[in-house]
Amino acid sequence: MPITTTTTEQAPAVNQPKHPLYALTTYELLDYRRQLENAIAFSSQQTPVPAIQDDLQAKLDTVTAEQESRERLTRE
Repeated sequence: MPITTTTTEQAPAVNQPKHPLYALTTYELLDYRRQLENAIAFSSQQTPVPAIQDDLQAKLDTVTAEQESRERLTRE
């Protein structure tokens, strides 16, 4: 008897951080960024593209700005 598996395409979870971005550790910020990137990549493959993608992109832009800000501080 062949084994069949079904996969349901569900959007990757993006957990809202417990703290503001400035209070997150570097690893928490990186994890949050990864979650956002995965969710955006998933939603980009959907037809039609979900409206939530704009919100996810805005959050990703904010996370990226926070990471760049921290990087600038370490260089100075």
